[in-house]
This record gives sequence, C-alpha cells and structure tokens, in this order.
Amino acid sequence: SGKLKFKAGLGYKKISKALNIPLSTVQAIIQKWKEYGTTVTLPRQGRPPKLTGRTRRALIRNAAKRPMVTLDELQRSTTQVGESVHRTTISRALHKVGLYGRVAIRKTPLLTQRHKKARLQFAKMYLSKPQSFWENLLVLVDPGTGPIAILESGRNFFPSAAN
Repeated sequence: SGKLKFKAGLGYKKISKALNIPLSTVQAIIQKWKEYGTTVTLPRQGRPPKLTGRTRRALIRNAAKRPMVTLDELQRSTTQVGESVHRTTISRALHKVGLYGRVAIRKTPLLTQRHKKARLQFAKMYLSKPQSFWENLLVLVDPGTGPIAILESGRNFFPSAAN
C-alpha cells in the first residue's frame, strides 16, 4: 500500500501520515524497494555464530575467574550447557576480549636434584680459585645453544660442555 502511494507520486511525509508509521520506516521501505525490487525480509549475510552471547559471556567469566583453566575444561562446560563447540572457537572468543595464554602448567621442575648436586659440586671445586684464574678463562658461546666450551690457557677447562 505504501509502495502504491509512492508510485502515485506521494512524498515520504504524506505516506507516513496516511499509514500512521514513522517517516524513517517509510524511507527504509522505499529504499529497499528501489534497491532490491521487493519489500520482503531478505536473507541475512554470513554464517550465524556457533556460540550464543550468553555462553560466550559465561566462558569469558569462567576464564577470567580461573586463569589456569584449560580449553578442554571450558569445552566440557559448553557441552554441559548444550552447545558443543571446538577448542579453537573458544580460544578465538577469549582472544577477542584480550584473554590469552591458556597453557597448562609445567609438570617437571626446571632443576632436578641431580642438577642441583652437580652445580654445588662445581661451585665447591672452584671456590678457592683466585681472581687471576677466572680472568684467564676464555668462554666460547654459540648464540643458539649457550656455552660450548670454557678454555683455560689452551686446555679445555669444562669438557662436559664441549660438543
């Protein structure tokens, strides 16, 4: 009916008053008709999101509350709600709000007892050496792997480090 009035030459204001609908609605409908030749609701673009807003907010709350929670745990919590989503989807949702680094904690200590004993033995062995001894050392270092060898006056000082 609004379309017919527009075709008849009536302006936006007159159509708006005649049909008792807002002027902006009349403008939008006529614009749609001019562009697409129809006034029916067109199909939306793009794929609908897998995570609903409610579940996404719950995930973010959960991850912020417990920083060490794993993606697998978060995935299980979404499955309980009834939305099964991939770990990558959860990771993306967290990254969008600035939550990064869902990494499991280290399972093994950096220094084992054997390392500690070896370090202590090394320290005790060279504790009494004078300052001049340390000044005559030459350390060969590989930027990628660390010290290769420690040389003292032409002989290998620390053979276990040499390759």
